Amino acid sequence: MRTPALFCGAVLSLVAGFAQAADPAAPAAALAREKAPHAARVFFVEPKDGATVAPDVQVKFGVEGIAIAPAAEGKPGTGHHHLLVDGKELPPLDAPIPNDATHKHYGKGQTEDTIHLEPGTHTLQLDFADARHVQFDPPIVSPKITIHVK
Repeated sequence: MRTPALFCGAVLSLVAGFAQAADPAAPAAALAREKAPHAARVFFVEPKDGATVAPDVQVKFGVEGIAIAPAAEGKPGTGHHHLLVDGKELPPLDAPIPNDATHKHYGKGQTEDTIHLEPGTHTLQLDFADARHVQFDPPIVSPKITIHVK
């Protein structure tokens, strides 16, 4: 009679483990980061640091030392841009970069965009990531630039 009780207990433990693993509030496992090529860098072609711009801002991204590829291709050694708008610090290094109003994704390999910003002072920073939207090791990020929207 103990065997069915042990079996039921094991099944309940297994089900509880799957439920916990599927819990969106549970912390995500850290993702291994791909090594960044030596001297890879990203930068703003446009706008320039300190520029005064209209609310519809043309941004152009530059990259050297690493190839751009759409995230869907999943090619190792390549990546794509993310634009951080008014970010205080970089997103966690071992998790995908969030996709929200302050973290814009360019996973199709885009190198420019027009973004709308409210009047005032804003900071912009580029963050280059792999196909999983995870930053390289070390991160390939541009210096922050400050722009003034009229």
